[in-house]
Amino acid sequence: MIDGLVSVIMPSWNTAPFIGESIRAVQAQTYSNWELIIVDDCSIDFTDAVVASFSDERIRYFKNEHNLGAALTRNRALQEARGEWIAFLDSDDLWTPDKLEKQIAFMQENDCPLSYTEYEKISEAGEPLNVRVSGPDAVNRKKMYRYDYIGQLTMMYSAKVFGLIQIKDIKKNNDYAIRLQLYRRKGTVARLLKAYLARSRVREVIISPDKLRRILLSHYDLFRVCDERSAVVAFFFACRNMWFGLLKKKKYEKTGTHA
Repeated sequence: MIDGLVSVIMPSWNTAPFIGESIRAVQAQTYSNWELIIVDDCSIDFTDAVVASFSDERIRYFKNEHNLGAALTRNRALQEARGEWIAFLDSDDLWTPDKLEKQIAFMQENDCPLSYTEYEKISEAGEPLNVRVSGPDAVNRKKMYRYDYIGQLTMMYSAKVFGLIQIKDIKKNNDYAIRLQLYRRKGTVARLLKAYLARSRVREVIISPDKLRRILLSHYDLFRVCDERSAVVAFFFACRNMWFGLLKKKKYEKTGTHA
């Protein structure tokens, strides 16, 4: 573990049109002591060529021999991490240039091992959607089990405090599973840095009864498989999670530009 180093975890799969911009967002950081760990999950587009076009020794690129899915791909990236700080950026999302600098300072000043920030949503083409996402000032274990208030692209945690995090192989909600592991390992509280320091690329989603059913099943798998709850408890948690998701959207997602 290298003091002061930020290990940026970036899984990739067929995101060649976007990954270059995501890599440049890391390179543009005012905090320069980072390593970018990209693990590609057998992309069949030109992701390899895009990553190869970057000449930066801080970028470490790995490729799975077989398609493993997002959970195990993130596990591999975390196994390669050498930094004191762990941050996450999917290969189609973006950060503002001061994201790492401000977040590390915030965590050090407040002595918190886990933090997250506010973020904005952008379209697949990268255009602002004027949707801003925030969250509670503090997310304790109880709140985290109600709903995942922390945006994956905004989260940072101390590897010194939490050690190596690995999750079970589930197809959906594997980012939520990482946070449940953090809370199970330590009785922690995540603190919110009130600043819009990231941009999440949103693909068009059509809501249908079948979509809602699949969301419910994915939450059930999260609590049943990853959190090792009984079937009854997992189903209760999944239903409660969807309810608090609606409340979160109403309270913490705002439409309109900000100053």
